[in-house]
Amino acid sequence: MKPSLPIQNSDVMTNDYVMVDGLHTVAEAIRLAISHNVSMLLVNKRHEHDEFGMVLMSDIARKVLAKDKSPERVNVYEIMIKPVFSVHADMDIRYTARLFERFGINKAPVIEAGEILGVVTYHDIVLKGMMPQA
Repeated sequence: MKPSLPIQNSDVMTNDYVMVDGLHTVAEAIRLAISHNVSMLLVNKRHEHDEFGMVLMSDIARKVLAKDKSPERVNVYEIMIKPVFSVHADMDIRYTARLFERFGINKAPVIEAGEILGVVTYHDIVLKGMMPQA
């Protein structure tokens, strides 16, 4: 019996994110998230030696809403997660799931050659990676 090829992050990733600048206000970021129907915003690098960042709606709730701050007066860079935990496009999804468990995360950008190709989540791994292909 021929062994099956591993399922890679690139096989299950999605493009369910929006790229923003760290200088955007949180209000602008929320508008972009709503208009693109996404729950994750990735923050672009400022220069080639910088790292990507990420803002989740839970970050906005905890760091802006719960602290009674104005979304028009808070910039994305003030609340983002940076550096972002990323995974390689050709990594086997089993290892991605192990990393997610070990570090207590549930989504990560898929990066290749310093560029974001997409995003992988537990949801993608289970629904796209574990079901037999017809």
